[in-house]
Amino acid sequence: MNRLCLVAAAILQLAITSPAAMAQEVCDRACLGGKLDQFLEAVVANDPDKAGLWVGYRQTQNALLIAPGEGIWATNSGLGALDRRYFDPATGQAEFFGTMKEGDETAIVSLRIKLHDDKIGEAEWHVARASDPDIRGVPGKIVFDTENLLANPPLDRTVPESERRPRDELIAAVNSYFDGIVAGTGRYVRGNPGCQRLENGLGGPDWTGRPVSEADAEFQESSDCRSGYAGLGIVNVAARRYLMVDEQAQVVVASAVFIRDPLNPKRRNCFMEIFYLDEGKISSVYAAMVYADPQRPMPNWAPYDGNFPIAQNLIPHG
Repeated sequence: MNRLCLVAAAILQLAITSPAAMAQEVCDRACLGGKLDQFLEAVVANDPDKAGLWVGYRQTQNALLIAPGEGIWATNSGLGALDRRYFDPATGQAEFFGTMKEGDETAIVSLRIKLHDDKIGEAEWHVARASDPDIRGVPGKIVFDTENLLANPPLDRTVPESERRPRDELIAAVNSYFDGIVAGTGRYVRGNPGCQRLENGLGGPDWTGRPVSEADAEFQESSDCRSGYAGLGIVNVAARRYLMVDEQAQVVVASAVFIRDPLNPKRRNCFMEIFYLDEGKISSVYAAMVYADPQRPMPNWAPYDGNFPIAQNLIPHG
């Protein structure tokens, strides 16, 4: 019996130290940084073979499934002036938020990658361009300002460990932001006074410190990221996904879809946002977003794999 126990223990130890088991070890920040570097270098070179992709690799661009080498892989001409990177070893994910060049134009890009078996198994792109359709579908009218984004970039920071809040608390603060939009008031949003919001680079200081509406004046003295919810015409912030948390930077990467009220001709927003938090409250929000075609299913990621929402706002077709 003792011999059997010794053999079993030896087999267990061999399994624990085997290459297959070692591959399941956590990929730390440096490891994730290397994976993201390799992936972006492959994108710039338009060479998927250099990206380190898992056999079941899947990627979307603005909720549409694309093959390796397609989409921004084929249209980009290099990384732009803004480059921020975030890492979540607990979930094996990394995020790039910044700009990419497309010839003479510049796109604002949010990219999430996720590992699978030490390879990159997922890539989710949100790519915004000045030529994109606006909230009513008119090309070239989308909110967009790369110069303002470069003048007011996301921080590149490491928050002292003693000042960090746990990931569930950070996610709860971001969820309060979405809840406030649905409720039509920022009263209960866990945001710091003066918090900034930039959508495709537009906003920041230009949207803060201004006089507020009578409704907002009940809880704040001047405008910030908690202002102006009452007039948005958004009945639900649907498909909320809290994709990753960079605990060192105190950043949450989230995605959702803004659903308009019935028969509203305005399009849905599809976006990925970078939330910076201090003392567990939102200090700044950076979004890469598009106004999606009414027939496009989104976000096209679990648990909403290509089936939510199917149609937009019950708009009749004539």
